[in-house]
Amino acid sequence: MTHLVLSSTTATAADGDALVIGLHSVDGVATAVDAAHADLAAALGAAGATGNLGETTVIPAPTGYAVASVAGAGLGAPADLTAERVRKAAGSASRYLAGRTHVVSTLGAIDLGAAAEGHLLGAYVFTAYKEPSKAPVEQVTLLVADADDATAASALRHAVVAGEAVALARDLINTAPNDLPPAVFADRASAAAAEAGLAVEVLDEKDLAAGGYGGILGVGGGSSRPPRLVRISYAPAGATKSVALIGKGITFDSGGLSIKPAAGMENMTSDMSGAAAVVATVIAAAALKLDIAVTATVPLAENLVSGTSYRPGDVLRHFGGKTVHVLNTDAEGRLVLADAIVRAAQDDPDYLIETSTLTGAAVVALGNRTMGVMGTESFRDRVAEIARETGDGGWAMPMPEELREGLDSSLADIANVSNDRAGGMLVAAHYLAEFVPEGLPWVHLDVAGPAYNTKKAFGYTGVGGTGVPVRTILATLEELAAQ
Repeated sequence: MTHLVLSSTTATAADGDALVIGLHSVDGVATAVDAAHADLAAALGAAGATGNLGETTVIPAPTGYAVASVAGAGLGAPADLTAERVRKAAGSASRYLAGRTHVVSTLGAIDLGAAAEGHLLGAYVFTAYKEPSKAPVEQVTLLVADADDATAASALRHAVVAGEAVALARDLINTAPNDLPPAVFADRASAAAAEAGLAVEVLDEKDLAAGGYGGILGVGGGSSRPPRLVRISYAPAGATKSVALIGKGITFDSGGLSIKPAAGMENMTSDMSGAAAVVATVIAAAALKLDIAVTATVPLAENLVSGTSYRPGDVLRHFGGKTVHVLNTDAEGRLVLADAIVRAAQDDPDYLIETSTLTGAAVVALGNRTMGVMGTESFRDRVAEIARETGDGGWAMPMPEELREGLDSSLADIANVSNDRAGGMLVAAHYLAEFVPEGLPWVHLDVAGPAYNTKKAFGYTGVGGTGVPVRTILATLEELAAQ
């Protein structure tokens, strides 16, 4: 992972392969964020820089600078400047400058935490199967007024923890499904949690059968690689509040007997993005020593087709006893999540946060870069706002009462899908709501769009796993801990 350091040296004296400066776009002309860099902005403008958001332009450093080159990172119009734009500009610069060893950045003078996060996340590369054509930047030196300032050090530390958590989630998501069956995911999550000093519990298929986890067992029954349930707990002494985190962990989703179309099925390697996110987040909460107890409950299964697959028409019995009539085996995420929600609620948490790549309907409604946020109204609205602040992107969605009727079943307590395709994202939230204890503030984050980028890289987001919504959940935990 790229190494970040702080320095109080000047931009001219800073030694490195490239110096990153911020550029605004004013009437289509690149202007320096810092007036001291006006000469550099003019030279970058002559090379074609406009200052538009996401644009990175590189020129040889003029005489008087210790670096070899100067990179202008576009931030857009001055009136539109936000922390997220700084993150995106820093991320774009890190991606563009791959192949250089040492980069010096002035973007920290605008927003240190955002710049640090952006540079880290933009430099991320997954190398398990293929070496990149250009190695990621090894070190980014962020120029600040006082490198010994405690506030600056704290901002840097937070950015590094958040960046490491996102990188862990991305690594898990980007691992090919043949290399990440439920048992291996459980092993990797357990090892990372144990290294962080956290308590870990893993239930194998025998434990799940003995405990009555019918949803997880049903979904995982078609695979020769059996399911797991992982529980990771962070319990700081004296914490007075607790949060349950739950993440969908379908390590590959063929759709089961309700099989998916072949086109795009390779992207179902990402159907465990929610699980990856909550594992990474509880580890980050421990690293930041947050004053709040957090337990991640992670149901893991592989939804495949075989002679032992569960069928449309089957009735499964969830952990806790509620029965479900399976009408579509491709609506499997809610089945494993329901078991996990009931188990997590037994801990009597003060809040429950669940995330999953749950419905294609979320992508239809909100696109590929915005998560749908549902649940308890006030909690839902705040988490959606936090999602936008962190850059993960989120929008509060309703749960109209009449949509619940579509899940009624004459055969079981509930059906796993509605007989009406309308509002599929919202219907799925209703299914989950059936298993949340009354009065417990909860939120469901449908990240089917933003959790996995199948298009070109942008900002600090590369192709593949994005790590959404790690930063949203972590920021929510920080806020709850501070209240």
